[in-house]
Amino acid sequence: MDKNQILKRLTVLDFIAVDLQLYLDTHPEDMEAIDKYNSVIKEADMLRMKYEEIIGPLYSFRSSNKGDTFKWIETPWPWQQSANFQIEEDN
Repeated sequence: MDKNQILKRLTVLDFIAVDLQLYLDTHPEDMEAIDKYNSVIKEADMLRMKYEEIIGPLYSFRSSNKGDTFKWIETPWPWQQSANFQIEEDN
């Protein structure tokens, strides 16, 4: 997976996690939803680690100090075009 593929998948997984979390607020005993939520969180965490290994930290608070600078500052900022991806519709 390249950078954009990882970011797109993380966007999907984060949306699913929030949606499942809201559902579980009202259905806390739904074991199938709990299992799905845990699976989504695990996959998202693995993808974040993969992204951070290849590209760098996604968040400043997950950055490690390397000398006098933080690595996260070297990657594009959210308002820069190169930091964002286009969602293309599949035909």
